[in-house]
Amino acid sequence: MEKHLPVVGWLNIVYSGIAVLIGLFVWFLLMGVSTLPDVRYEAGAVLHIVGFFFAALMTLVSAPGIIGGIGVLKRQEWSRILLIIVGFLNLLAFPIGTAIGIYTLWVLLREETAQLFARPRRVD
Repeated sequence: MEKHLPVVGWLNIVYSGIAVLIGLFVWFLLMGVSTLPDVRYEAGAVLHIVGFFFAALMTLVSAPGIIGGIGVLKRQEWSRILLIIVGFLNLLAFPIGTAIGIYTLWVLLREETAQLFARPRRVD
């Protein structure tokens, strides 16, 4: 399972990063549309606000995947739990998110993987 952990980490980082880029693209697209000469001032302001909130929402939703992916690469205990939650949520994003979610859950829910994340206990 050790060879699968970097793959799971990078898949979640890239997948979540693409979602952030899509949010930014939509924001800039709506800002560009709002500057067209036929767009009224009120409509342009609404497009700015909608684009900003869409980009912010995509960033907020994608942040756990990026943070969890980095944590898995560094073998942090908390990141395994975070990516298990993200993996379950990714199951709803058919088809690519579903595939990444299944793979993430398959890797992170195994006992062998849990032992890789377990910290050695101090014996006093």
